Amino acid sequence: MTTSMASKNGGDLSGMPARPGLLKPLAIYCLVVVIAILLSTLPNAVDYVGEDNDDIMRLVVIRDWLGGQSWFDTQQYRLGLDGGTLMHWSRFVDLPIGAMIRFFSLFMANQQAEAVALAIWPLAMAVAFLAAVAIAARRVGDGATLHIALGLASLYVYTSIRFHPGSIDHHNVQIALVMTIAAMLLDPLYRARSYIIAGLASAFAIAIGAETVPMVAIACLCVTLQWVWHGHIFRAAARAFGLTLALALTGAFLATVPPRLYSTVTCDNLSLGFLAPTALGGAGLFLCSLLPASVGRGMRVGAMLLLGAVVLVATKLIAPECLGSPLANLDPMLVKLWLNSVTEAQSIFGEIQKEPYMVGYFYAVGLFALAVCGFEIIRGERTEFHLIMLALIGTAWGVALIQLRSSFFSNALSILPLAVVITGLRQHAGKEPENMNAGLAYILGVLASVPVIWGVVGIVAQEGVRNSFNLAAISKSGTPSAEIGECGSPLEWQALAAQPAGLVVSASNSGAEILRFTHHRAISAPYHRNQGGMLTELHIGLATPAEAEAFLRGAGVSILAFCKNDPQTANLIEMKPDGLYAALAAGKVPAYLEPLPSPEPNGFRFFRFNGS
Repeated sequence: MTTSMASKNGGDLSGMPARPGLLKPLAIYCLVVVIAILLSTLPNAVDYVGEDNDDIMRLVVIRDWLGGQSWFDTQQYRLGLDGGTLMHWSRFVDLPIGAMIRFFSLFMANQQAEAVALAIWPLAMAVAFLAAVAIAARRVGDGATLHIALGLASLYVYTSIRFHPGSIDHHNVQIALVMTIAAMLLDPLYRARSYIIAGLASAFAIAIGAETVPMVAIACLCVTLQWVWHGHIFRAAARAFGLTLALALTGAFLATVPPRLYSTVTCDNLSLGFLAPTALGGAGLFLCSLLPASVGRGMRVGAMLLLGAVVLVATKLIAPECLGSPLANLDPMLVKLWLNSVTEAQSIFGEIQKEPYMVGYFYAVGLFALAVCGFEIIRGERTEFHLIMLALIGTAWGVALIQLRSSFFSNALSILPLAVVITGLRQHAGKEPENMNAGLAYILGVLASVPVIWGVVGIVAQEGVRNSFNLAAISKSGTPSAEIGECGSPLEWQALAAQPAGLVVSASNSGAEILRFTHHRAISAPYHRNQGGMLTELHIGLATPAEAEAFLRGAGVSILAFCKNDPQTANLIEMKPDGLYAALAAGKVPAYLEPLPSPEPNGFRFFRFNGS
């Protein structure tokens, strides 16, 4: 199909200027960003693992797998109560990181191999993200658009710890996959290969984490509506996307889900609850695309509505619980004492209450992009491009109103329509160099398109100019782990590791590190599938010293690691002044707790439980 044919049939993504060269500018931006990240992070690094609990836990999971745990067995046996905790993470992220660790361990010590692999992986995801941005920008604009988009994407990557060395949780992979989906849907010629890649990216996005499911669902809707609108000329693209999505997700399911769980429905990872409706929808779209070319738009609308009804009914029958939040069944006590303190799980209202100065950082750029898309659609400018981006950004931004973490997707996707509008403002300013308003509009457009600028503005308003320019603090916003004060030094972990193996009670923020640095089990870590362990730890901290002994004995606890500087522990002390944690903070140690060597006077205090 030629560009003119696509334009004639409504594909207004075509008709763009001659596309600029891609590889050279992409290579330059990638090189600059990688060097900038390395220069700004490595000299001051105190650890090779990221500061997020998920980074630490991911390393623990990979170590267990490399140590002999089955590929299909994602149970974390050292986390939680007896039997451990079944993790909901995908092996697809473990695989490349583990392979790099195993490869580099052939030439260096294992710890060095881990450090190298953990530095390479997030930078590789940054390159993948920039490549997707470059492809999308070249498809919707000229050379200026390409450079503006890569510039915005480079700032996004540099100011986000999700692409910094040590960040090995799955969020950077998801961001790169979502941007790849967007780039492929913007193919002006509707080539089948683009939609095959979009189908693959959609399948892997679902397989890696449930956070992307709303955006993948909207991408599927966009492809279906494109087929409805364009008809015959879009048939190959719809067929490629639908079949690829169905087959790839089925393959991912078979490759990562153990046969004993084939019929189990879970809503926080790849399971029958996601496979059945998605594969059914993909296969249905493939079948719809086989309709004769003579079928009119009305018949295609009917086929789409029928397919949508079938998918919805299948979802209601197989996985009705997955139509809501995967955290809906979380214990109210955990919601109050844990989830409400997790930054990335906050709603916009929670963020306004706790950190109002950061609201712009998370939401302003997405809102700006939505306004631009809506305005351009009304004007009739590149309508299909702006409709697709409006749908994707709007979905991510809408989810972010409920859970802040989705703002990372909306900010990333916003790069594309904002790069296009900035290109127009730049051209207008260039044509009228003496028009101050045109130049000012261009400058303001650029500034308003950078999340970190909104963060700086918010902090300036909150703290004043002198205390505001701390990009590190802004880029770390939104991570789920809290500061642990002065607890958790290498000497403390060495002292804990020297004790005989047992079950350690500590605040959830320390759980992943206990698993990483010691041979002990940890009763609590901040994961919703570890409800039993987290609740037990909270009850221990809130119970009176006399009552806490029964909880400790019942759970089979060996060691209590107490850090009064931990935010969650401090909260429990404030809530229950007569509780065990409050007593320990006041220096009142029950007879059943035997003090152990604690090398840091202001850090952890370790106690052995000697209850009968």
